[in-house]
Amino acid sequence: MGKLVKEEQSGGRLHIESPLMGESLVSKALLKGMEHQEVFRMHPDVNVLKIGGQSIMDRGAKALLPIIDVLLSAKEKFKMILMTGGGTRARHIYNIGLELGMPTGVLSKLGDKVSSQNAEILSVLLAKHGGVRIGHGDHLEQLTMFCQLGYLPITPGIPPYGFFEHPAEQGMIPPHRTDCGAFLLAENIGARSLIYLKDEKGLYSNDPKKSKDASVLDFYSRISVDELIALDLEDLIVERPVLRFLKHSKTLKEFQIIDALHHPEHILAALAGEHVGTIIYKDA
Repeated sequence: MGKLVKEEQSGGRLHIESPLMGESLVSKALLKGMEHQEVFRMHPDVNVLKIGGQSIMDRGAKALLPIIDVLLSAKEKFKMILMTGGGTRARHIYNIGLELGMPTGVLSKLGDKVSSQNAEILSVLLAKHGGVRIGHGDHLEQLTMFCQLGYLPITPGIPPYGFFEHPAEQGMIPPHRTDCGAFLLAENIGARSLIYLKDEKGLYSNDPKKSKDASVLDFYSRISVDELIALDLEDLIVERPVLRFLKHSKTLKEFQIIDALHHPEHILAALAGEHVGTIIYKDA
């Protein structure tokens, strides 16, 4: 902690001594010294649930309504915030933008509108049950209060990078989309858990929708993030930057991917701490 020091040569002005005074903030030694054993967790009882855009939302009532029934049941026992993906419509706008030569930051701004539309749909469907849409910059400190009052907060999953989106390692598509947004929120509020609601059991060695022979696919029930990065799989069920986030996370130690489309009841099980899909964890 800094302390106030009176310096006579500066006319009696008060200055704050700090370990960061005069530092460049890029020194490896300095940054290593800033590590804390434990980071403050703002909402340690709140669970972050990310509802897939293409896997859930785009399938309409047949997919979404059974999941809503389970979420309403879970709301009585668990504190939650729901985050929405973009899905097929986001892919469509990315394609149009790419054909027009739009830079990655513009594509990010275009894609966030679709995630926002899905959040609006979900908030309307849940309005009479306490569903309330919140923005990225407002009310996140009040999540626990919302839950205690019986509300169910909903927000778009896309992180608000916009024009400030990072350049993609390959191609032009924004690398930080709704899976990343869900992780970043869970990490920074110190959430109890992060659960991705998808249409597959979990992580496979390749996309089972594209594989002609399911018998050659490996299913990973539980895998460390370092092992997964080392595998360098051709395809993943979550956005690749999420793995890097978990590797360097300070509060979140794991996340679970579940099949909520075919097994909505797995939502309750995952919230209760059961292993029903794929758990990707951070090595101690």
